[in-house]
Amino acid sequence: MPGSSTETKPALPLPSPTPLGPSFVQSAPRDILAGLVVFLVALPLCLGVALASGAPLFSGLLAGIVGGIVVGFLSGSHTSVSGPAAGLTAVVAAQITSLGSFDAFLVAVVLAGALQVGLGLLRAGFIASFFPTSVIKGLLAAIGVILILKQIPHVLGHDPDPVGEMAFSQPDGQNTVTELLATFFDIHPGAALVGLMSLALLLVWERIKFLKSSPLPAPLVVVVLGVVGNHLLGRFDPAWLINPSHLVQVPVADSVSGAIGLLRFPDWSVLTRPVAYTAALTIAIVASLETLLNLQAVDNIDPLRRQSPPNRELLAQGVGNMIGGFLGGLPMTSVIVRSSVNVMAGGRTRLSAIVHGILLLAAVLFIPVLINQIPLASLAAILLFTGFKLASPKLVRQMWSEGRRQFLPFVITVIAIVATDLLIGILIGLGVSLTFILHSTFSRPLRRIVEKHAMNDVLRIELSSQVGFFSRARLEKELYDIPRGGHVLIDAQRTEYLDPDVLDLIKDFCDNAAPVHGVTVSLLGFKDKYGPLADSIQYVDHTTREVQSLLTPDAVLAILKDGNHRFRMGRRLARNLVKQVNSTSEGQSPLAVVLSCIDSRAPVELLFDLGIGDIFSARIAGNVARQKVLGSLEFATAVAGAKLIVVLGHTSCGAVAAACDLIGAGKTAAEATGCTNLDVIVREIQAAIADPHNVPKKDDPTHDAFVNDIARKNVARVMCDIQSGSPKIHELMQEGKVALVGGLYDVSTGAVEFDIEAGLAVGERPETGA
Repeated sequence: MPGSSTETKPALPLPSPTPLGPSFVQSAPRDILAGLVVFLVALPLCLGVALASGAPLFSGLLAGIVGGIVVGFLSGSHTSVSGPAAGLTAVVAAQITSLGSFDAFLVAVVLAGALQVGLGLLRAGFIASFFPTSVIKGLLAAIGVILILKQIPHVLGHDPDPVGEMAFSQPDGQNTVTELLATFFDIHPGAALVGLMSLALLLVWERIKFLKSSPLPAPLVVVVLGVVGNHLLGRFDPAWLINPSHLVQVPVADSVSGAIGLLRFPDWSVLTRPVAYTAALTIAIVASLETLLNLQAVDNIDPLRRQSPPNRELLAQGVGNMIGGFLGGLPMTSVIVRSSVNVMAGGRTRLSAIVHGILLLAAVLFIPVLINQIPLASLAAILLFTGFKLASPKLVRQMWSEGRRQFLPFVITVIAIVATDLLIGILIGLGVSLTFILHSTFSRPLRRIVEKHAMNDVLRIELSSQVGFFSRARLEKELYDIPRGGHVLIDAQRTEYLDPDVLDLIKDFCDNAAPVHGVTVSLLGFKDKYGPLADSIQYVDHTTREVQSLLTPDAVLAILKDGNHRFRMGRRLARNLVKQVNSTSEGQSPLAVVLSCIDSRAPVELLFDLGIGDIFSARIAGNVARQKVLGSLEFATAVAGAKLIVVLGHTSCGAVAAACDLIGAGKTAAEATGCTNLDVIVREIQAAIADPHNVPKKDDPTHDAFVNDIARKNVARVMCDIQSGSPKIHELMQEGKVALVGGLYDVSTGAVEFDIEAGLAVGERPETGA
């Protein structure tokens, strides 16, 4: 599931006296320009949504004004822009019909706003957390595809609707295809030229560095040049002049009082009819859901990656809808198209949304004639370019690379939104995503691992983080399939939720079924989390004399290799160390004896994931085989019965590095450090150095590789010393009762290399350091 924006404050904060944030001064010029661009795009959107909803055109403009100024001031989002929602057109049209009039419908808008305020106070914004990232990205891409499909006709001057509906009020695949085909038979040459030139300018602007980084936004330049270009075309050839049907059309009011006369007010008599409350509930749910999803989508494209508080957004939208409904406006939501244009135009704070609302108000009151000079083709080019950014091939490749569990919900969401509408498409995408989630939960409620312990095999069942009721059947089958005499470890260390029915199944199996079937059950990760069960390791997995006698040297080596693999993978066996201590108190039966370095990075019990008593460990600097060490090895093999001797060196060995540096400097350990007893060890290591005069200095780039090579040769030399220094060990090796192997532990990866063979030292023991 995708991460949601979380609010750390204990209560919903009211706007501060400076609601635009600390970056207001720095970002104000760019935000004002971005607000102007959003205004130019929002103007025909407001009119188009109102037309598609069957509402007065002015109601769409009023929703944009309130969404910009009121919601922009109250919202906690830096980049979201609110206004009449294209995704609500079908709902609005249906509710106007059911209530009988637009004035009655306004009552439902006011009530819906009150419900949204309540949802915000109840902190219901968390529901956005339950929408997967693939669906959110699919929403963005679908908006991009719809923008591209819807704006191609407008770019070429084909405007079938009188106000140039720039939105995707009711996306319909068949109608869109029909409209696209009709475009090529109804192209206005002047509008097409302006639209294509606008699109070309946006593409060039994006690729030229100094233009892209300039404070002047490309969409604003496109609009200005569109107006100028239209006038020039009219002078060149009147037939190329873009006529009013291809221009923005704002309702013209003669005065401020004339604009006020356009307002509509609620018909409160409808409060006696239950249908008003049903309509309000429908609008509140759909508008809130669309707002929360759009909010997450806009946060995903915010260059500063800020998170918007969803509960505060619900509160702001609710207040906006209450005010808008009182004045005669359409219901509003956070709108992905405006918000995307805002981000692309450089908007960084709420100032851009507020400016866009103020400009909508000013346009209605003061400059409707001037606004009506803007070609729809220029605005369509801006939206078309935004669509390409939202539905980029790069996004599709990214989702494809993440596998079918991400790609299929993404692409199905895109197709569903384009073919139906925003809300239905999101619900379809969510359903597909949930199908994958449920399939993953049902198919992998647990992880089954057969652990090779010294005494026996143990089936380790690792429960997933969420074990619901539907996982019960799979777990029950695994438990009842364990053969008589088997051992099972149920591991709940990573489990955050365990369904009560699953908990009852485990408890019943432990108390009743396991004793009857002769199965030993161990539990891990249950303590302090699930009362009826307590952690307990029932099996004892140390090496006994019986186990030791049945193993061969090759089998022991395989055990060590498996243990090192588990160590590297972070999957160590679960053991009851206290039981092992008690069981080995009267003696040990080791699998192997390991001669390793004293270095703290090479504790062999950890490297090979072994328990107490499984190995004898002899540790000495440089893992050299002096007489006392040989005696320990003889005791481990001839007396205690170990089947394998491992001489284990390691990379970056301090003892080997010191031996190399001392021989290179021509000094003894006593001369260099004052430690007279070190020379015995140093001389043993230096015997592996072939040419004492060719030892690289510390600052030489080859120094570290040389030291590691000497560590490997030192292991081979020590293996020869063991065979030549201990006739008893040599005899046991000849009889096949004991094997001798050499290994090198890589301290950077944790891997042990077991391919070192015994070999005589390549040089004589040097006199230097003797």
